[in-house]
Amino acid sequence: MSRIGRHPITIPANVTVKLDGENVTVKGPLGELHLTISKEITAVQENDHVVLSRNSDDREIRSKHGLYRALIANMVTGVTEGYSKTLVVSGVGYKVSKQGKKVVLNIGFSHSVEVEEIDGISLSCPSATEIVVKGIDKNEVGQFALKIRDLKPVEPYHGYGIRYSDEVVVKKEGKTAGKK
Repeated sequence: MSRIGRHPITIPANVTVKLDGENVTVKGPLGELHLTISKEITAVQENDHVVLSRNSDDREIRSKHGLYRALIANMVTGVTEGYSKTLVVSGVGYKVSKQGKKVVLNIGFSHSVEVEEIDGISLSCPSATEIVVKGIDKNEVGQFALKIRDLKPVEPYHGYGIRYSDEVVVKKEGKTAGKK
């Protein structure tokens, strides 16, 4: 069996999981998420646990077993706690500010860049150099944070740009002139 797929998913008291054939709906205090699972994987709710099983030992189906278990576990975590990613803007004169539902970034271009919130994603700026992306869907939070990060990737010589708060930037050594 799949090492991840065989573990049951514990459902907290304030979360309801609805299994309707291939459709899984998880509803909690922060919102509601939906997922369609593969036909080869069956999900069964037993008391306060969801258990996934597969009907074959093919390589592809074994990988889907662990994948869908992880996705449903992420959905349960998302509707109870939510997910967040913190981005750090570093550079001379680089700053960010929140204006209504937009975040305005001054990141070294001749113009400021505006990023609007989308449904399910909220943005905040706790300081002039930080952006926090929050939401209940782990995938959407990661994609939106990546979209912001790609506006100005970190350059390796000075470390200017947008990076994740836990990202390590390896700086390169600059050129040396006149050595013989």
